[in-house]
Amino acid sequence: MATAPLSYRHRTRRFNTSLGLLAAALIISWAVGLLRFAESIPPRPVVITDRTDAIVVLTGGSGRLKAGLDLLAADAADRLFVSGVYQGIDVTTLLKMFRDNPAELENRVEIGNATDTRENATETAQWIATQSTPPTRVVSVRLVTAAYHMPRSMLEFGHAMPNVELHPYPVFPEHVKSDWWLWPGTAGLVIKEYNKFLFAWVRISVATLFGKPIQ
Repeated sequence: MATAPLSYRHRTRRFNTSLGLLAAALIISWAVGLLRFAESIPPRPVVITDRTDAIVVLTGGSGRLKAGLDLLAADAADRLFVSGVYQGIDVTTLLKMFRDNPAELENRVEIGNATDTRENATETAQWIATQSTPPTRVVSVRLVTAAYHMPRSMLEFGHAMPNVELHPYPVFPEHVKSDWWLWPGTAGLVIKEYNKFLFAWVRISVATLFGKPIQ
């Protein structure tokens, strides 16, 4: 049985080695990025020292809507926009779920029906566009979502509304642990969110590079 020429075997070995080194570099880069992403997750609640023009709550996790309503009741802003509410749930029903006497807040709340973070940013930008004249103009927003979700939310919202000042207001669900690497459930959640952040960053970067609008 004839053996492959030495040069061919050498090239194959070099190719496999290069491929292995590339894979190792990608894995290391991904792991370093994961650690940096985890460090960017807000570690503690925010103390409110100023008002914003509006509060925006991204639904989909525990504690977010209650935090937004508490901020509104504390007069941290004049209006609350809830992005991601299931279709068919109106403001009255929404408020009754979280307040015993919601009448005083009802006219200050509006809702959307986005299905993901990208749509949250898009429909919020569209809502802000409808508030474009004084005294309803919105130039600052307090963004309410889970702490682990905040980096991607800030990325998407910063791109969708570059002229709006964003103030993060993280919420800390009980099932998400701060020492995330020790808890398989939380570690999986953080890793999944990190991968979503990477995809969003690549999509936005490519679109920005070629000067194309994000669809």
